[in-house]
Amino acid sequence: MTHTNRPAGPMTTAIHAGEAPDPTTQASAPPLHMSSTFVTDQVAGFSAHDLEDGADGYLYTRWDNPTVAMLEKKIAAMQGAEACLCTASGMAAASAIFFTFLSAGDHVVVSDVSYAGVAELARDTLPRMGIEVSVVNMSDLEAVAAAIRPNTRLIHTETPVNPIGRLTDLAAVSKLAREAGALLSCDATFASPLGMDAVGLGADLTMHSITKYIGGHGDALGGAVAGRADLIARMRAEAAIHHGGILSPFNAWLIARGASTLPLRMKAHEAGAQEVAEWLEADPRVTRVIYPGLASHPQAELAARQMKNRSGMISFQVGDAAAGERVAQQMIDRLEVIHYAVSLGHHRSLVFWMGTEALMETSFRLEGAQLEDYRAYAGDGIFRLSVGLEDAEDLIADLDRTLGDR
Repeated sequence: MTHTNRPAGPMTTAIHAGEAPDPTTQASAPPLHMSSTFVTDQVAGFSAHDLEDGADGYLYTRWDNPTVAMLEKKIAAMQGAEACLCTASGMAAASAIFFTFLSAGDHVVVSDVSYAGVAELARDTLPRMGIEVSVVNMSDLEAVAAAIRPNTRLIHTETPVNPIGRLTDLAAVSKLAREAGALLSCDATFASPLGMDAVGLGADLTMHSITKYIGGHGDALGGAVAGRADLIARMRAEAAIHHGGILSPFNAWLIARGASTLPLRMKAHEAGAQEVAEWLEADPRVTRVIYPGLASHPQAELAARQMKNRSGMISFQVGDAAAGERVAQQMIDRLEVIHYAVSLGHHRSLVFWMGTEALMETSFRLEGAQLEDYRAYAGDGIFRLSVGLEDAEDLIADLDRTLGDR
């Protein structure tokens, strides 16, 4: 990418990593290769296991595709990892980690608050496969250490956690994982590759729903796992080739186009979120705001130390569940700029009400101290606000008209 030993900056990396002028046409923009199969000029085995790390070229898109490979190289460079595997969705990325590195009789420690799909996979599917699961508050290092067993093979964390914005001290949890001989995987979707150096903090595998910040435009599903080359090679053979949850080349092309502007967008997301979070915190109709850029965040010191960009994800409360549901309906009826919709990390701002009782029944099922800790962040329910790229004053005006009377 450069002709010197000086590492490229984040913007140059986002634009150029994985890309080069097309050797046939000299087109500057990366080509889109939608072919499912490729003509070969040599006798080759029918199994993907007969290939030697791509040395035999491309044969079949489930095994490897040049457009997807371009995006994988770009994300690996942005994350500072050796290699990357792209998948059909963020959930496919999480499943690839669990089902590549865990077998019946193994034990995994999972964050007790995480993306709902991961939470339900850990609580429902993994035990059915004979995999032992402990769900732990990853901000409590003593609880993490106590949960580790001789057969612990993986610790899977998320920081900031979805939807409440609680943080995990990755360096400290990484130390516990190394001492236990376990892998550490981290869902860094909320932070993006620009927001946190998960690799430098000790994560063996860093996953993203690239539907979110990396793609950035809300028009393509995808997932990615970046990490050591040997681990990614195992995942490619197991999860991509055998499980089959591979990324469409067209989605890879769309997401790569979005990834090229990620550094610029993350600066704008952070600036807008900071302004909106400060306004929300000063508004008497709002009872609690959780944002890593606020001094009031319970882990503000960790946020300052661990996050290079505070991202655009805000959680806030407006009182009890009844008040939250009332404001949610007002948002549905009155919002003009922000979309009342699930998902996050897009150029458009998105907001959604998440009631605590419903999440406890379906996804998290926390009790005792874990439930108390969740309620300390979320109360009876929170609004998850993904601040997009609109002008902050327009977002504030939209929120002001939907929160109700002062």
